[in-house]
Amino acid sequence: MAGSGVRSRILLLLLSTGSWFLISGQDVEKLQVAENKPVEIPCRAYRSQSGTPRVEWKFEKGSSTVLFYYDSKLTDPYKDRAQYAPTGIRFTSVTRKDTGKYICEVLSSSGELSKSEVNLIVEVPPAKPTAKVPTSVTIGNKAVLTCMETDGSPPPTFQWYRNNILMPTDPKISPNFKNSSYTIDPKTGVLTIEPVTGFDTGDYFCEATNGIGTAQKSEAIHLEATEVNVGGIVAAVVVLLIVLGLIGFGIWFAYSRGYFSSKYRAGRLGQESAFPRPLPPVLSYSSDPGMFLGAPARSPAGSRGLLAGQGT
Repeated sequence: MAGSGVRSRILLLLLSTGSWFLISGQDVEKLQVAENKPVEIPCRAYRSQSGTPRVEWKFEKGSSTVLFYYDSKLTDPYKDRAQYAPTGIRFTSVTRKDTGKYICEVLSSSGELSKSEVNLIVEVPPAKPTAKVPTSVTIGNKAVLTCMETDGSPPPTFQWYRNNILMPTDPKISPNFKNSSYTIDPKTGVLTIEPVTGFDTGDYFCEATNGIGTAQKSEAIHLEATEVNVGGIVAAVVVLLIVLGLIGFGIWFAYSRGYFSSKYRAGRLGQESAFPRPLPPVLSYSSDPGMFLGAPARSPAGSRGLLAGQGT
């Protein structure tokens, strides 16, 4: 009895202070509608009651949340595309960008909060997917083939074909693929072949489908499983051995001739010191015009005769 009285007093205190609390939480509803079609998103949290409840709408997509209906009016991104009613929101036309979660919150005059959620999926058929296939893979290695498509809503699933034959998820159940070893992820579109064998050579393409419209196929790309080039490897090894042999022979020949011995190096140094290089003549200036020290000297007589000849 004492515990019951305490809980009653706490409840009365919450109501008297105007605090709110969640009184209903429902499972998330799911709606699917074709692109460019109208749709009405219900607010299950709203119900007839006295007073004027406060209603807000939020839109969640990924990690972002924006206000859809706030302060008794639609926000700018939606005021020209949607209509508000207490029991729900009506779109006149939806696009693929409208795919996401819509949250309706209703706060009554007594402080009770109710909330309902609706996941809206705008149906968009897939576009032509893009396949990435290696054109050449060595036998025994791993090959990774990818298929991408980003326009479809809901996201598509993927299948792979080799030489126009559908590849089952388990290659062992098909006589056409029992000699291959691979895995296919239908959600990501990744085809992994490991190890690659000669049976994996062929033309590959992928297909994307989400149940909306027709399935779309990528361009076919040829994958060639190639043997290891044993002849080329052997030839490269032979050339390498020949080069190493020539280098070794050159080193042996130099040692046998004594080119690396200390006596040979000392002899070379002795030859260089025994025959020094001649120094160039040094020319210096002299006070006699036209004469330089180190140049052949003129005889005094010859100088006087030259002067005498000038005088006559």
